[in-house]
Amino acid sequence: MSTVDWPDFNDLWDYNDPAGTERKFRSLLPDAEKSGGSYQLQLLTQIARTLGLQKKFPEAHQLLDEVQEKMAGGDVVEVRYLLERGRTLNSSGQPELAVPLFKQAVEIGRRIGADFYVVDALHMLGIAAPAEEQLDWNFQAIKYAEGSPDERAKRWMGSLYNNAGWTLYDQKRYVEALDLFKKAQAFREAQGGEEGIRIARWCVAKTLRVMGQPQQALAMQRQLETTGKSDGFIEEEIAECLYALGEIAESKPYFRTAYEALSQIDWVAEDAQRLERLKSLAD
Repeated sequence: MSTVDWPDFNDLWDYNDPAGTERKFRSLLPDAEKSGGSYQLQLLTQIARTLGLQKKFPEAHQLLDEVQEKMAGGDVVEVRYLLERGRTLNSSGQPELAVPLFKQAVEIGRRIGADFYVVDALHMLGIAAPAEEQLDWNFQAIKYAEGSPDERAKRWMGSLYNNAGWTLYDQKRYVEALDLFKKAQAFREAQGGEEGIRIARWCVAKTLRVMGQPQQALAMQRQLETTGKSDGFIEEEIAECLYALGEIAESKPYFRTAYEALSQIDWVAEDAQRLERLKSLAD
């Protein structure tokens, strides 16, 4: 098998199924190992990423150690190595160790013209850097993606608008957040993809509700409800809109459904105050 026959990792990734993606990547290893070159090492970085997403951090680091020993440096292998070492550190609760690696990935990526990975590294700095720096990194990532001639790099824009929007939202800068969420919506709609569009519209609607426009927000959430993609988040927002509009009785079953669904999601379950509110308003 020649290198031109090998599939692009980005076509194989399913971030919702890291274990399944790991199996797909490992199935490529026997042929990739025969080359002993860049493709093999890049593949190993992506297997390490699947392990990190499964919280198998020691195994991920062990694989990245192997890449580090074999890589020449100053090329796309090193950029991807730095990204995945940084992601593994950040996910395991060591962002202070991850940040310098992401900065190094930006520097090398710019030097070799690897725009897709430069944007990835800038986006990770927007997550791992100290809170007061995150928004600036997000905006740097947006500017870089918007100005890149690389279509792959431009595909980041939907996620970047969304990430920066949530940073502004958390700072209660709702007008600015709404502007970015609308940009994310427009980008997703032009790009296509049902799930991305649904999430983008949900973000716009939620922000409108918080800005005191529950009627408009409710209309948007009702439209999302008709897609049949019930996940608890849409029901939570419908409940909050109805509650804000004084439709208390109608809101209760939505609060109940939201509580039952969201209490099963680990990162939501950690927010005891949020769940207690849902439960009390359902009752």
